[in-house]
Amino acid sequence: MNKYEETGEEIEAKVKLGDFCKECDLQILLGNSDDGITFKSVLVNRPGLLFAGFDDYFGSSRVQVVGNAEYYYLASLQDEAKKEAVARLYEKRIPCVIYTRGILPSQMEMDFAKKNKIPVLSSQMTTTWLMHEVGNYLDNLLAPTEMVHGSLLDINGVGVLLTGSSGLGKSETAIELINRGHRIIADDAVVVKRVRNELVGKAPEKIKDFIEVRGLGIIDVRSMYGVGAVLESEYINLVIHLDKITSLEEYDRLGSMDNACEILGVSLPQINVPVLAGRNVAVIVEVATRNYRLKRLGYNALDELKKRTNLN
Repeated sequence: MNKYEETGEEIEAKVKLGDFCKECDLQILLGNSDDGITFKSVLVNRPGLLFAGFDDYFGSSRVQVVGNAEYYYLASLQDEAKKEAVARLYEKRIPCVIYTRGILPSQMEMDFAKKNKIPVLSSQMTTTWLMHEVGNYLDNLLAPTEMVHGSLLDINGVGVLLTGSSGLGKSETAIELINRGHRIIADDAVVVKRVRNELVGKAPEKIKDFIEVRGLGIIDVRSMYGVGAVLESEYINLVIHLDKITSLEEYDRLGSMDNACEILGVSLPQINVPVLAGRNVAVIVEVATRNYRLKRLGYNALDELKKRTNLN
């Protein structure tokens, strides 16, 4: 389990070295798979300038990647200069060093790493691709996280977060939407992460694939509907808030009001749907999502109606 600590704007994540290697297709050259490794930055660094002696802006909290350029630069140095260059890297408090393209570090580098307890890893990938893969992993690992009460579904390719008070029928609505061919990511509790200014939702591991329906109990969606009815995660594009009311009079009939919902500092469009006895909420949610997609494509039914009727 990842452990998140937030201090100011800095978020740390501690994972097992073996788990990190498995996710990024890395091999361990020095270190144990059960050892903990702490990440503090989503950025990945190549230590070429540090090897050359310039360390004024060196990011010691970043994963360090040694590729062909760094390898051949070190190989061009005399023994004493190489020793100084390697020492400048391994004496920093860095999380780990990754050698790309199957490059193997020299015994001198391994000795410095062992002395300073720095994990040394290897990859067969090119340097550019490895940095991309590790960067994506760290983006997700270090993303700010919030638990949101609601249900998250994929409706016609749109990530829809259903919110509202308990007892309004969010889970029942989700079941009907699944019956209509849509897919569910999470019910009741959604783990939301902000990744590169976008929100990604997933289910807490312990309740993944399960829905609680009042009167029926716990439903296993994957077992009942098949793997095609569930998704591991989804970007959140739209919030549909279910609102229990006694009359529709207070609601805007033309849908001209723009609402927004902010989660983790990201603003999302929100549609408020009134819940009344006899209304098919699942159909309304589906139609609202289709209408959202049309607006994203540039078509607005209200604007079209105004044009036809010369309304201002």
